[in-house]
Amino acid sequence: MLGPMPSRVGIVVRTRRRPDFLRRALADISAQTFRDYRVVVVNDGGVPDEVEAIVAASDVRDAVQVRHIAEGEGGRCIAANAGVRDAGTDLVVLHDDDDRWHPEFLSRTSAWLEGHPGAPAVAVPTEIVYEERRGGTWTEVGRAPFWAGMQRISLGEMMSVNRAVPISVLYRRSIHDEVGWYDESLDAVEDWDLYLRILRAGEIGFLPGEALAFWTQRPDATGLDANSMFALTEEHAVDDARVRDRALAEWVGREGEGLPLYMAALHEKLTSHIDARLEETAARLRDDLRSELDAHQPFWSRLRRLRRGLRRR
Repeated sequence: MLGPMPSRVGIVVRTRRRPDFLRRALADISAQTFRDYRVVVVNDGGVPDEVEAIVAASDVRDAVQVRHIAEGEGGRCIAANAGVRDAGTDLVVLHDDDDRWHPEFLSRTSAWLEGHPGAPAVAVPTEIVYEERRGGTWTEVGRAPFWAGMQRISLGEMMSVNRAVPISVLYRRSIHDEVGWYDESLDAVEDWDLYLRILRAGEIGFLPGEALAFWTQRPDATGLDANSMFALTEEHAVDDARVRDRALAEWVGREGEGLPLYMAALHEKLTSHIDARLEETAARLRDDLRSELDAHQPFWSRLRRLRRGLRRR
């Protein structure tokens, strides 16, 4: 049961038929030193009774509201939008069921936004945590920094590739009134699309230092246990192109097609040049290898004769 007073932070947990991950996510939230939050668990097509039972058994049950979305009526963006709207808090963050936080994540990020009232969002350094299925449970097998050495969230870099993941970004709910909601026409890259729109309106802050967010990846997992970046590879590629084409269409409608046409021709020319040079290099390496083998032919002939002689004995 949620308390009568509004909370400062809304935590949206998207989950879909992954009870073990949901239990872990709720335990992870419970470990936060910052306590002024409410949790919206968005059950996207899972079994309602199972989700309700997991929430009831968690240490954060008094701060949790559950939103059930029927099978076939949800999706990543629909679930995110529903959770943010239900939270009704000043600050929001997506904590997908398989990701994790440092215990100080909410404390440090909320304090930073409190001290920077003009900033729409803040992100933190993130580590990728690799997991494998061992003995019936997902076990950590390695870690790697996500964009090691990053010191800020750059619009220029973000245009190339996403530099943040939902578990690492706390933002103001009011930004949706300015830049819009998660785009429900997308099946993937919805976070990247939102960050691009936020960066048009203002800077996303960054807290350099130790990793405060942990993005779990399971490259070998299949089915419901898989990460979206692996399970939705084709969707990522299609939606990445859709976001870029939409932005390009906005530019052309405003500025005309001259610069994009010139850049496209330049890109094609550069690509053709690189391909030709690579083919020349490959041909030269093949010739060099063939010459080297020919130079050593007498040695290989002697070796083959020796081997034949040994087999006769």
